[in-house]
Amino acid sequence: MEFDANLIACARIVEQGDPDRFLAAMAAPVQARRVLFPIYAFGVEIARAPWVTQEPMIAEMRLQWWRDALEEIASGAPARRHEVVTPLAELLTPGMARELDKTIARRRWDIYREPFADSADFDSYIHATTALPMRVAATLLGAGPEAPIHDIGYASGIANWLVATAELAARGRVPLLDGRPEAVRALASDALDRLALARQRRFAISPSARAAVLAAWQADPLLKLARAHPDRVADGTLRLPSLRKRARLAWVAAIGRW
Repeated sequence: MEFDANLIACARIVEQGDPDRFLAAMAAPVQARRVLFPIYAFGVEIARAPWVTQEPMIAEMRLQWWRDALEEIASGAPARRHEVVTPLAELLTPGMARELDKTIARRRWDIYREPFADSADFDSYIHATTALPMRVAATLLGAGPEAPIHDIGYASGIANWLVATAELAARGRVPLLDGRPEAVRALASDALDRLALARQRRFAISPSARAAVLAAWQADPLLKLARAHPDRVADGTLRLPSLRKRARLAWVAAIGRW
């Protein structure tokens, strides 16, 4: 696959829509970026689809457009020409396209104001929106089924979710089952435990697939910050200083340990 106009467009979508994930992709080898940018651009597009309109029906139609595009890829039909869909069609197997459809389906939660039903519903959302796309990217880059991508993706998803919690609440959503400080601390601790389990199995991730987990580079310090200062989740100040972020990314990319 050449780094053509579509891939450049994907990179721009990620740079504008998810700057931190863009930095992670740019820290990866060039060959890996050909996989990461279409997957990440897909993530940006479906993440913002529910928020560009106040009308739930229009938001549903926007998500359905992406579901139809993935169904074309999954069925082997000619995929629609689109700056993100076209490179995805060159990358994804039918099974991968069907897996990513689950990501779109769970993004329907963003359209409405109902809270998560229970912890299983919440975990399903985090898995589908973060861990599942990370698994697809890692598989495309050579990760085997034994690689601990689920735990890394879950921890990264929880960290990202805690960062976004205050904004989601301001937009009328109920992002957490329990927003009390002790509950936030427990959620962060559980995610850190999963990250520790993944580290114990880090050598199961092939060198070529490590680029797919670079997106989790902030998970550990953010989760530790949330555990120590859960009030920062509610007030929207859960973030790392810019210099620390970049230094950590350089360190993670250099040693391959997230």
